[in-house]
Amino acid sequence: MIDFLKSFSPLIYRYMPYNPYKTDRKSWFSKFRNSISYPILCIFVLGFFGCGQNGPADVSSAAAKKVVVWHWMTDREDVFQELARQYESLTGVKLVFELFAPSDQYSQKIRSAAQGQTLPDIYGLLADKRDFSSFIKAGHVADLTLELEENNSAWKNTFFPNAVGVNEFKADDSYGVKPGIYGIPIDVMTIEMLYNKNLLQKAGLDPEKPPATWEEFMAAIEKLRASGIQGMVSGWVEVWMIDCLASNYAFNIMGKEKVIETIKGNVAYTDPDWIKVFDLFAQMRDNQALVPGVIAMINKTAEQLFANGKCAFAFNGSWCVNVYKGMNPDLDYGVMLPPAASSKFPMAVWGGAGSSFLVNDRSPNKELAIEFLKWLTAKEQQVFLANKTQNLPANKEALDEISPVLAQFANDMKYATHPNILGVSEFPVVIEALDKGIQSIIIGEKTPRQVAFEVQIIKEREMARNK
Repeated sequence: MIDFLKSFSPLIYRYMPYNPYKTDRKSWFSKFRNSISYPILCIFVLGFFGCGQNGPADVSSAAAKKVVVWHWMTDREDVFQELARQYESLTGVKLVFELFAPSDQYSQKIRSAAQGQTLPDIYGLLADKRDFSSFIKAGHVADLTLELEENNSAWKNTFFPNAVGVNEFKADDSYGVKPGIYGIPIDVMTIEMLYNKNLLQKAGLDPEKPPATWEEFMAAIEKLRASGIQGMVSGWVEVWMIDCLASNYAFNIMGKEKVIETIKGNVAYTDPDWIKVFDLFAQMRDNQALVPGVIAMINKTAEQLFANGKCAFAFNGSWCVNVYKGMNPDLDYGVMLPPAASSKFPMAVWGGAGSSFLVNDRSPNKELAIEFLKWLTAKEQQVFLANKTQNLPANKEALDEISPVLAQFANDMKYATHPNILGVSEFPVVIEALDKGIQSIIIGEKTPRQVAFEVQIIKEREMARNK
């Protein structure tokens, strides 16, 4: 070692207090250690070997072990922070959850970050399947298929199939995306009807047997009205909820394949089956089944009316369990499928992933991000999330430890479908025309047939533009 230093650094050797070749080694080293040269030598050796490492930074360092997550879920912020603390104590990986709300502000931030390629390691995307596909094609979303399907699909099989399907692109899709799974569901939802058991009983109806058919529903509305009880409420100024219920009845009346053929342009919205769908809203209007002002009502107001016992039915999603708990913990209500208008096809409900997280494909922490999502969607963490937020867990194994009313929503996942799993998407302007057309039916401005013809005109125009 001394010979090496002597030849490599004459400067250090010159300042050694004793010549090691003329003094016994033990005596020389004792004196050298107490001289100023010793710390200089230590600094030199450490610097030499440290600078000699030209590879990437150690991923086990504290600075590298950080994963940033962006989300919009205000009701889950405290829970996410608690989970972040748990994960860091277990693994040493720091999770940074950053909340941006409301949802439109969040969406704007995500799009700006995508343009500037400054997306975080993990983020959620509030978009339809067409927008989702554009993020994938731009390189903003990692393909997680291999991770989900390794070990005989162990991770994938813990989820509800429809929850995975919302984030999946198949070979026969029309989006031009490589087949694969591009997101991880952290919870699921179904959108159904709720009924107030006490109000049904007050009107002489069986609170344990809510109406299962359209005819039974109309008869129940009549009895409720005779007892001075209002019928159904929903926040239908938010037109996507109208679209949801209309889609349910489209699947029930004409079946999934005919709905898909309509989106493809092979079946017209003037088809008699579509007019039957629109006519259901006219019947609700004529039978005073809807709370007055429903099309000008935000869903939060609708939730308050139902929670406070002002109406017997509500059309809402499984997220409402947490909302109603906060508004009226003593509310006694049940969950039911929308009453079937046809026996030809089964009733369908919107359902699947309520919220999903995507991994930034450009993230240097991609592997750490995936490992965290595996932990987050494991049974223990899913039970914790479900019980704290009253949202349905995405992990099927967690269902036996959730509240009974959430379990009712979960039981209907077998009826769930969603526009994002059909493989095709309707033009946004066509959806808007359909939803606003139904609003006009509810207030009596237009007939179902008029709305059908107007929607079809817009459909044909969009198809011609996109040839």
